[in-house]
Amino acid sequence: MTEKVVVIYSGGMDSFTVLNRALKDGKEVYALSFDYGQRHVKELECASEVCKKLNVPHKIIDISAINELLAGSSLTDNIEIPEGHYEEDSMKSTVVPNRNMILLSLAVGYAVSVKASQVYYGAHSGDHAIYPDCRPEFVMKMNDVCQIANYEPVEIFSPYLKVSKTDILTDGIAMGLDYSQTWTCYNGREKACGKCGACQERLEAFADNKVSDPIAYEA
Repeated sequence: MTEKVVVIYSGGMDSFTVLNRALKDGKEVYALSFDYGQRHVKELECASEVCKKLNVPHKIIDISAINELLAGSSLTDNIEIPEGHYEEDSMKSTVVPNRNMILLSLAVGYAVSVKASQVYYGAHSGDHAIYPDCRPEFVMKMNDVCQIANYEPVEIFSPYLKVSKTDILTDGIAMGLDYSQTWTCYNGREKACGKCGACQERLEAFADNKVSDPIAYEA
């Protein structure tokens, strides 16, 4: 029997690669996206289109009500999105409190309900400096909890946890993926800004791989 997995799929380039990696590895994929009030909701539109093309079951769950509890992030509050490199202190304003623990907990519940053995998500080494819930220590502890939280153990699996965004893109290029189907910019405008940390890291990954980014930029 084909192994079932749940993929947390934001619509960004990392989770897009994770989704396709799971399919390439022969998994039966259930994609799960979350609307948590993020201003870059355009990601979810990309996620929906990709899943339709791939014929992957896809749920978009509205959890935006949690923002009554989780204040202080520039991704959800009326706070200016910082410009600059991903690893700069200014990028800490983009941290949504406890986001990945919440999303993973919901994904694990979904995994149990569809009898999936794993939850995939796209944490990588470039996230470690700013986002505590993308670090190996967090993934390890979360995985431990998810082995005992239900009658059915579920593994938290981050295939790119210890590599960079450049390496993720390298793998995606090798799979022949079309990154025009993704969205990364933290500003949810018609074109990507090219200046926020998310855009800068994406552009660096394309430059490192010596290929052009297929999406349109303002700058």
